[in-house]
Amino acid sequence: MKGIWLPIITPFKNDEIDLISYKRMINHYISQGISGIIPAGTTGESPALMDYERDLLLHTTLEYVDGRVPIYFGHGGNFTRKVIKGLSRLENSGIQGILSVCPYYNRPNQEGILQHFTSISESTDLNIILYNIPYRTGRNMETDTILRLAEKDNIIALKDASGNFVQSTDILMKKPEGFSILSGEDVSLFASLALGGDGGIVASAHLNTAKYLDMFHAFEANNLDKGKIIWDELYPIIPYLFKEPNPAPLKYLLTILGLIDSGELRLPMTPCSKEYKEQLNKFFDHLKLQEAI
Repeated sequence: MKGIWLPIITPFKNDEIDLISYKRMINHYISQGISGIIPAGTTGESPALMDYERDLLLHTTLEYVDGRVPIYFGHGGNFTRKVIKGLSRLENSGIQGILSVCPYYNRPNQEGILQHFTSISESTDLNIILYNIPYRTGRNMETDTILRLAEKDNIIALKDASGNFVQSTDILMKKPEGFSILSGEDVSLFASLALGGDGGIVASAHLNTAKYLDMFHAFEANNLDKGKIIWDELYPIIPYLFKEPNPAPLKYLLTILGLIDSGELRLPMTPCSKEYKEQLNKFFDHLKLQEAI
C-alpha cells in the first residue's frame, strides 16, 4: 500500500446518511487522484453508525467508487469473537480489506493484542491494516508486536498514529519488506515519508487533496526539496483542523465549500463552537478557502 488515503467522513442530513453528498465527495476525491478510500473509520464516526448503516455505507461506497480506487473498510473492536463474526458482512463484498483498530477500553497486554489480530488474520482472506492510536484506545501497540503481526501474509500495513516520534522512527527503521507504514498523524506525514514511510491515511487530505498527492509523488521521485515546499504550504492548515474534535471542523468547512449539504454530527460529537467557527473563517479566508478543494 502506498499513497495518500482518505478516511472519508460520513455526511449526515436529518439523522440519515446523506448519500447525495457522499456520492459528490467520492467523485470529487477520486478526480483529485486520491490513492484509496477508507469509510467507517474514526473520521467517519464509526461508533455512531448502526449495523444497517454500516452495510449501507459499505455497499454504497462500492457502487459509487465502481472499481476506480481501492476500498478498505473500518472494522475493529475490543471483543475478538464479535469482530471475527462481523467479517462475514465484508468478505466477498468487493473491498480490498479492513482497517482494524487496536482493542480499546479493556486495555489488553501485548500478548492479548497479538492474539486478537492473529485470530482475525486467521479468520479471513481480506487484507488487514493495523491501526495503532493509543491516545484513543488506551493501549499502545508496541514495535515488537507490530513486527510479529507483519509476518502474517494478510496483515499488510500499519496506520501509525502512535503520537510517539521515537516509536514511529523505530518501526520505520525496522519496516519489513512488503509491509507498509502509513502515517495516521497528519502533522507527522512529511517526517514519515522522509524516513521511508509509504504514505498516509490523513483526515486533513479532505482539503488540498491534490497537493497531498503532489507531495507524495515528489517523494517517489526523490525530490525532497519539492516535497518540502509543498509541505510548507500544507502544514499551517493542519493544526486548525484539530483544535476541536475531528470531524466537526472538517464537516463545517466541507459544508462551506459545498461538498456536503450539512455539517451534522451525531452525539456525543457536537458541532464546532461559535468561537472556533470564527477562527476557522478568518484563517481560511486568509488562505482563500475556495482553493482548498
